[in-house]
Amino acid sequence: MPPVKNLNIHYMTNKANKQNKATNDGNGQYLPRYLKIATNKYFKFGTVVLLYLLWTVWVGNWWLLAGVPVLFDIYITKKVNWTFWKKRKGPNSRVVEWIDALIFAVIAVTLINIFVFQNYKIPTGSMERSLQIGDHLFVSKLKYGPKIPNTPLSFPFAQHTMPLTKNVKSYLEWINWPYKRLKGFTRIKNDDIVVFNFPEGDTVIVLYQTESYYALLRRQAETLEDSDKASGREIRPFQYYTDFARKQILNEYDITVRPVDKRDNYIKRCVAIPGDTVRIVNARVHINGKPQKPYEHIQYRYAVQTDGSPINVKTLERFDIYRSDVRTIGNGLFSIPMIDDNVEQMRKLTNVRSVEMLLKPEGLYDSEVFPHDGRFAWNVDNFGPLWVPKKGVTVKIDTANISLYARIISAYEYNDLKVENGKIFINDVETDSYTFQMDYYWMMGDNRHDSLDSRFWGFVPEDHIVGAPRFVWLSLNKEKTFPFNIRLSRMFRAAGR
Repeated sequence: MPPVKNLNIHYMTNKANKQNKATNDGNGQYLPRYLKIATNKYFKFGTVVLLYLLWTVWVGNWWLLAGVPVLFDIYITKKVNWTFWKKRKGPNSRVVEWIDALIFAVIAVTLINIFVFQNYKIPTGSMERSLQIGDHLFVSKLKYGPKIPNTPLSFPFAQHTMPLTKNVKSYLEWINWPYKRLKGFTRIKNDDIVVFNFPEGDTVIVLYQTESYYALLRRQAETLEDSDKASGREIRPFQYYTDFARKQILNEYDITVRPVDKRDNYIKRCVAIPGDTVRIVNARVHINGKPQKPYEHIQYRYAVQTDGSPINVKTLERFDIYRSDVRTIGNGLFSIPMIDDNVEQMRKLTNVRSVEMLLKPEGLYDSEVFPHDGRFAWNVDNFGPLWVPKKGVTVKIDTANISLYARIISAYEYNDLKVENGKIFINDVETDSYTFQMDYYWMMGDNRHDSLDSRFWGFVPEDHIVGAPRFVWLSLNKEKTFPFNIRLSRMFRAAGR
């Protein structure tokens, strides 16, 4: 039997070897050396500060450097208790632990919503039948690249208005960051379904938040002009009526102005990308002279003439048509939105006499349609051709075509635009050309006759792009009650299919 002292020597040698390979963490636990480095406060501080400085340079706001001393105290000096709601030492109450967990969850979910994905609910029927009212979607921010918020100081999970209020802003504009976007997995392609901030949502009438301020302004100006025509008074330039209507609206309603990231979210199909030419002929879209790829879910409104009897409710349900979407035009004459398959099925019904698409003829000017200029006699069914602006491309501009690009130049790319005596001035310099600073897109709803889209408000700038819908995780039928309103067949399927 070997001496006891040899066993002790062997034991002490093994212990020394372990201590050479590992280091005590101060709590009786031994850590490998690489973990010791990772948990070192100076290493953690250096890593966080490096990432923070890179973020500051990318954002371009040097006031963020004021956060470096805060990080130094958090990781090194620890003089201030930044998590003031809980004690640094000793156990906290269960309530405090819940508050701490809630704060962490809110911060984590907010960051996920900004940079990874967010939930989106389809509020209107503009994308029927591809996406239906009551569909809840996961929208990916990574596909086209997440953008940093223009107004980072905001109440969590509120788009622009505080919950339970009508006009209290959910954000502060003390910090206003410029447009920056991380590189995404891909670029927007023709026919992608895209979520974006409403381009005309920069100015909003609080009482009518679901309507475009600019559409209301135009209608008010047209009413004033029609009043002068009816009374035989002198007809003035339309800009006069627009300016007068603007003053009326400002005096009568509360107006709010919103930054890009706090405008309402819209969802449409991108039918034309930068550099494309879009044209609509008898409601059918053509891109660069070729018909748009057909989709089975695209629908149009049709005039359905019956023998005087209404369309059976069960028939509407079988065709997946909402009863609220059926409009009565006259005795036995109805306006109904339908996909191509529905049209053929409708014609076979015994009480149906005819089914014809409702179309506005070519050459009929609609003042509601972009660019709201009588020199472009366009409407929702016959529109264009119109070129979609591309970043870096220079175009000739004059008084004949300035209405196509005026909002881009002034509202989206922040230039001072004036048209005086037949001359165009940008930032007080007379010019006859313009170079675009961003890419633009042309968005349309699949429910072609019931969609407020680019045909009404024009181009969508790249800084308004939010993300791409990935799949439907919940779908509720607005015309049924729980639990019969749950559309199981639509759940957990790719968005738009």
